[in-house]
Amino acid sequence: MRKKIVAGNWKMNCTLPEGKKLASEIIHMVQDEVNNDTDVILIPPFIHLTGIQNLICSSKNIFLGAQNCHQNQNGAFTGEISAGMLVSCGATHVILGHSERREYFGETDELLAEKVSFALENQLIPIFCCGEKLEVREAGKHEDLVSMQVEKALFGLSEDQISKVVIAYEPVWAIGTGKTASAEQAQEMHAFIRKQIAAKYSQETADSISILYGGSVKPENAKEIFSQSDVDGGLIGGASLKSRDFTNIVKSFD
Repeated sequence: MRKKIVAGNWKMNCTLPEGKKLASEIIHMVQDEVNNDTDVILIPPFIHLTGIQNLICSSKNIFLGAQNCHQNQNGAFTGEISAGMLVSCGATHVILGHSERREYFGETDELLAEKVSFALENQLIPIFCCGEKLEVREAGKHEDLVSMQVEKALFGLSEDQISKVVIAYEPVWAIGTGKTASAEQAQEMHAFIRKQIAAKYSQETADSISILYGGSVKPENAKEIFSQSDVDGGLIGGASLKSRDFTNIVKSFD
């Protein structure tokens, strides 16, 4: 049975007091209102990690994630953070390959392959992001691109290793553009990714991997999107900064 997951990526938002307040609200709402076994992952900026871990340490099904990590354990890499450091703060998950990291920081699939392997070596669960821009979608090349991203970054892993990875499909063209991806389009791409993994590894492994949707999920569309057979939850951006909206998205699995 695949895990249902709702992960909130706060991106570069919230001061320390704001982050503690937001996390506390979400934790209490989820504990009081959610009647399902969905894993909830809070993914704030690095400065919040220790404080939020103290808030969630005894919470069932609520976990802490980070937005990125370096591919080395330590060294002269000013401004970076290692997987071991994240684990020491209580993080269990880490986003790797987010579209913004690819776009603004030039992260390649080859680099992400290193990061994924290193995260796994440090017992961090990678949330590996893949997805296409509008021009790729309109050219009908979206499956080719996503296939290449998954193959280059993940297919060097053993079957046991890849079974620990969470994948997040991001239709970059549907994030903050006014364009909307339908639930059917989400299902189509998730099924394609799962088929690709099955062909490389096994159907059993493919069926065990949670694939999240990262295309502007909101309380209004979450239930329809999450009802698709190959959609196992969401990587939530803007809505994760509003405790009520985020909790209602989690409740979509009730």
